[in-house]
Amino acid sequence: MSESGPERTSLGGQPQLTAAEVAERAGLPLDLTRRLFRTLGFAEHGDERAYTDADVEAMRILAQGPDDEVVVPEVALNVTRGIGITMARLADWEVGELVQHVADAAPANAEDPGGWVTARLGERFEDLLVYAWRRHLAAAIARMEAVRALDDDPHTTDLSVGFADIVGFTALSNEVSRERIGELVEVFEARCGDVIARENGRLIKSMGDAVLYVNDDPMAAFTTAEGIINVIGRDPRMPDVRVGLATGGVVLRMGDVFGPPVNLAARLTQVARRNRIIVDHATADLLPGDQVESRPLPARPVRGFGVVEPVAVRRA
Repeated sequence: MSESGPERTSLGGQPQLTAAEVAERAGLPLDLTRRLFRTLGFAEHGDERAYTDADVEAMRILAQGPDDEVVVPEVALNVTRGIGITMARLADWEVGELVQHVADAAPANAEDPGGWVTARLGERFEDLLVYAWRRHLAAAIARMEAVRALDDDPHTTDLSVGFADIVGFTALSNEVSRERIGELVEVFEARCGDVIARENGRLIKSMGDAVLYVNDDPMAAFTTAEGIINVIGRDPRMPDVRVGLATGGVVLRMGDVFGPPVNLAARLTQVARRNRIIVDHATADLLPGDQVESRPLPARPVRGFGVVEPVAVRRA
């Protein structure tokens, strides 16, 4: 198997080891080594020489296991899976951004523009990655401690969940160029993320035409929804949006949130008018009446929840 220049630079050298050789050097059974590679999200390469000494070192780290009994093997595998998923998406995101500028950035005589850019930026990316991880780790620990102060189970807590999506995205994607739809998605995600962070919320995931976020404070979740409408729906260059909010108990696992409020927030966007906020009664009851006007809407069936009476809210 022959790797191109950028791949050699990223992998730290020319791949020259098979999976069996990696397993032997790392002191692991071959089947476990293959499983760990799959857990990290790497494709199978059979008996090809697709691995480097860096792969051996990574397997050795995983083989050492946790230093105490707190991190059991199942938890270690889940964390490993999370690393793989997160890094895969980050790598795709970085390359997607860089590929548009590599040809212009590299010297005219560079035989391998991709490798040139990787060599120049790789170390800086790694430093930034470690910095961001440490900051997010500190924030995650603080959130866990706050939850534990109220509940013995750090994986469950009450949150306000917001779901914002672009109106008519499917039809829109069929009408405009791929470049334009890519720009719209990028602006949508960036602006939503900025508003969510400003209100001390947390962006859980972005799905291209929609974002899911959470906030400890229902009023902050409402203000976030307002902000998303202002920076997206009120911008004549952007499509309209709809936002649904629901509040209640959710489960926090693997960087995601699960539970009825998550599903209900998404369902509520389906009954919301353009550039409007629809909430459930739990959220409406927690919003201050002197700041937010609430108007119950006619009851209607909502998939998975039976008949629901949504509430339209706006700034008083």
